[in-house]
Amino acid sequence: MGFAANFPGTDGLLEQLENSSKPEDFQEVSVALRDHYAIAHLVYHWVSADGEQFGCGTYDPVWVQRYVEKGYLRIDPVIQGCYQRFHPVDWKRLDWSSKAARAFQKDAIGHGVGNQGYSIPIRGPNGQFALFSLSHNCNDETWQLFTESNRRELILISHAFNQKALELEPGRKPEPAQPLSPREVEAMTLLAVGYSRAQVAETLSISEHTLRVYIESARFKLGAMNTTHAVARALSRGLIVV
Repeated sequence: MGFAANFPGTDGLLEQLENSSKPEDFQEVSVALRDHYAIAHLVYHWVSADGEQFGCGTYDPVWVQRYVEKGYLRIDPVIQGCYQRFHPVDWKRLDWSSKAARAFQKDAIGHGVGNQGYSIPIRGPNGQFALFSLSHNCNDETWQLFTESNRRELILISHAFNQKALELEPGRKPEPAQPLSPREVEAMTLLAVGYSRAQVAETLSISEHTLRVYIESARFKLGAMNTTHAVARALSRGLIVV
């Protein structure tokens, strides 16, 4: 199998996502990203506090309907496990020990979801929770190589999906954009291209404490939950370019 890696060719797809104006546009980008990474499925799934669901992706519509009708939201170890996590997680690390979970897994695989999966939990304003998930059929070693090679890029893409979903939410007012200072732009840009905090501080000839001040200031201006989220928002809004 030929997994794509390291983000080449996705710039145009992210631009297409940024220009999306309706849910159908999400679907087109989902399919294009799935094909780009040469995987079985790619899905964005938003679950509201009252259990309402919104999603887009490449699952078979028959499986999506079955998932809703069977009430799998209450059983799905991916939803339950990721709700307690803040970092990307391989599905194999979740708890599939219950009889209901194993039956759900068998049903999902039978509907073509795949034997491997990887989900990125996303938290937005007012308790919003969403998942960005990828799945495929392959062995553990191949899947681990794919997720490790593309982890940073997938996190950025996941937050770009969520940011656009929030913008398209009915009745939501756009958040006012606050300009980043030149130093904040430099710091966020270096983080976006993969520098560690120590490397960023050294490159800018500042202490890590001063760097932390710049990062926290940028995160506050961007309304981001964490540094990764801040980088994603800065990229999606064109405040930094990499």
